Amino acid sequence: MAEKCSTLREMNGITDHIAITLVMDAAFSRHDTGGGDHPEVPERLHVIRHFLEAHFPEGSVSTVSPRPATREELLRFHTEGWLCRFEEAALSGRSFIDHPDNQVCYDSFEIAMLAAGSGPTAIDLVENGVPGPLFCCVRPPGHHAEPNMPLGFCFFNNCVIAVRYWQQRYGRQRICILDFDAHHGNGIQAAVDAEAETLYISLHEHPSFSFPGTGWAEDRGSGAGLGAVLNIPLPPGSGDDRVLAAMDVEITAALEEFRPDAFVIAAGFDGHRKDDMSGLSWSTGLYRQIGRRLAAWSREYAASRMISILEGGYHLSSLAASVGAYLEGLLGADSVQAVPQSRDREW
Repeated sequence: MAEKCSTLREMNGITDHIAITLVMDAAFSRHDTGGGDHPEVPERLHVIRHFLEAHFPEGSVSTVSPRPATREELLRFHTEGWLCRFEEAALSGRSFIDHPDNQVCYDSFEIAMLAAGSGPTAIDLVENGVPGPLFCCVRPPGHHAEPNMPLGFCFFNNCVIAVRYWQQRYGRQRICILDFDAHHGNGIQAAVDAEAETLYISLHEHPSFSFPGTGWAEDRGSGAGLGAVLNIPLPPGSGDDRVLAAMDVEITAALEEFRPDAFVIAAGFDGHRKDDMSGLSWSTGLYRQIGRRLAAWSREYAASRMISILEGGYHLSSLAASVGAYLEGLLGADSVQAVPQSRDREW
């Protein structure tokens, strides 16, 4: 392990004084999706944790347990009717809500509240000066959840709840949500579509080919929020070069104009070429480059006020390695180059 860690530091300019904080809890395993062929399984978090322990220096990764979101925090986006319907379905022993994708068990409502509270927990840490990347390693995911319904394994919109908390608790009004999950975050866009002070940027597979069929390039927001949505749909087979080009041109320009006070990252890893949940062809190394750019942008615009919340990623070994590469990128922001070469090192 010591040899692995030394190699990692030498190759990426990471010093011994690194600190990664995971917001996670063993209780997330209690959200039972029924086994079988369902892709959103507890093992997703287990492989991430084991990978980080094996490939980062001992003591550099710490864990903080999240608090559950309060009902008031959930109601800043979700409806009372949805909260009641979700809780009743879980406690009454139903196995799914609305569609078999949305599997639940007796504990699912409680665990989804814990996942929704991860963002506010991480934000409190950021605002109290905790250094290094803050990564909310949670399940169920959230970016598809609508105000009054679940969708695509998602029940509460973790990123939206985090944004609302940051705005109301700490007055950070100009927040950028950057979503690099392979699928468009329809629930996030629904929340901020008409808001001028929240910028939503989504890189995703083109809606003509991909769930949930939203996120067209011409969708730029509405009303006061016109222009505060940037959808970048990518055709199947798109690889690293197209993503890096979008980040270096379109996304860079949007951030320069918007100049956010804070970043909430919807960190999905199902665009990996080995993940069959999308037709994208991203390498593990791409996530390192994404992390480097995000770290640099958060320092430039927001005094490093940034949290990341896990969304998709279902091929277990690729998920673990991609999260590791992403966090390595966040730590190695100083070494980012204007046009870096993508490396795909599978650890």
